[in-house]
Amino acid sequence: MTKFMLLMSHDGGNTDIPMLEWDEADRNAHMKHLGDSIERLRQSGELVEVNALTWPKHAKVVRANGVSAPVLTDGPYAEAKEVLAGYTMVDVESEERALEIAAEQSAAPGPGGVPLEQPIEVRRVMDGDADLHDF
Repeated sequence: MTKFMLLMSHDGGNTDIPMLEWDEADRNAHMKHLGDSIERLRQSGELVEVNALTWPKHAKVVRANGVSAPVLTDGPYAEAKEVLAGYTMVDVESEERALEIAAEQSAAPGPGGVPLEQPIEVRRVMDGDADLHDF
């Protein structure tokens, strides 16, 4: 089994309409799709962890050199196009299975039930020293 992190952004996929402005039925359908997907992963034993993240206005960026006091700033900045919305970590048999799960999440319905095609970044979790040399 191999762990993969599926990173979902607030990119919006194929709609420019913010989710908070969707019809309630569309929001509910979207959340049900994602919830059902997560429940299937839980039942199959493939789910490691899933979390949504707070809005970027609540984020902090820390920079430190280990000598002087760390520099703390608010961020990331609002002009950033892609903002991390949440993540799902899975433990699956293959990269193909991780990509299949990402495709299901990407196809969550948006306004009018149209699949969002929301970008999901899929990254394998490093597993040992061999991965340190694979840049």
